[in-house]
Amino acid sequence: MAGYVNKAMIIGNLGRDPEMRYTQGGQAVTNFSVATNRRWVGRDGEPGEATEWHNIVAWGKLAEICNEYLSKGSSVYIEGRLQTRQYEDREGITRRTTEIVALEMQMLDRRARSDGDGGSGGGDDLGGEPIDVDDMPF
Repeated sequence: MAGYVNKAMIIGNLGRDPEMRYTQGGQAVTNFSVATNRRWVGRDGEPGEATEWHNIVAWGKLAEICNEYLSKGSSVYIEGRLQTRQYEDREGITRRTTEIVALEMQMLDRRARSDGDGGSGGGDDLGGEPIDVDDMPF
């Protein structure tokens, strides 16, 4: 095998509005969650469904774009890498979390948020075409 692969690709819906902040060095970072659903039919013929929640972190210009154009309920494609990190919570307990560090994002909704109200209905008509970050005018 010639190398290693760490790649995650998901399509789902945002579970909450993105939250953006800036590091002490001035770099933008945005966090949000995306839900994906899995459906199946069991041996007994009964349908089943499970929702998986994915924590997403985006950096730099992509973080700013996610914060501006995505909102709770938005349908989105995220491509990135898995990252597991440790942190200490407020009670001093060491915790681990696994997240997807977004490297690419495409909006899949017909409309995107641009008026800052957090709703999923306002904004420009995007014609239903996915938008690549490289195609953004800024």
